[in-house]
Amino acid sequence: MSRPPGRKQENHKISRELFVLTYGALVAQLCKDYEKDEDVNTFLDRMGYGIGVRLIDDFLARSAVKKCRSYSETADMIAQVAFKMYLGVTPSVSCSNTAGNEFSLILDKNPLVDFVEELPAERASLCYCNLLCGVIRGALEMVQLAAEVTFLQDRLKGDAVTEIGITFLRKAEDRKHKR
Repeated sequence: MSRPPGRKQENHKISRELFVLTYGALVAQLCKDYEKDEDVNTFLDRMGYGIGVRLIDDFLARSAVKKCRSYSETADMIAQVAFKMYLGVTPSVSCSNTAGNEFSLILDKNPLVDFVEELPAERASLCYCNLLCGVIRGALEMVQLAAEVTFLQDRLKGDAVTEIGITFLRKAEDRKHKR
């Protein structure tokens, strides 16, 4: 039997919506479990890091990308390939400093907040999408790039756009075992 055209895209949309709804339920439960927003933010970052560590293998296998030669290429690859592949959006990339190791990913639309109108006033310091920072950091670490990843702007907090800052710290040294 042949599959009707457009069926794959429909499944992808359903799967993304299910993920977004499940993510919202996860964040809501974490807010009930932890009193402090900082604890929720830390938990989401750690969870994202674990996902990123595992997701990089899938990304490299499915995207067939070549090794990036600069931080700029890496930031572009994250925005143009990874975000498009996993979230269906393509953020714009801007370099934030002259050293060329700080970049911003600017999302006009963040699919993780499709069903979120605003954060409650008592959760003002909650970084709802902090999972993304952990995913990026974990994936970069697995390709030997140490980075600090943080939210710089967030639409849920009244900013015009959602902006994720990536600062490449240094190339992680390969660990060689001495015998």
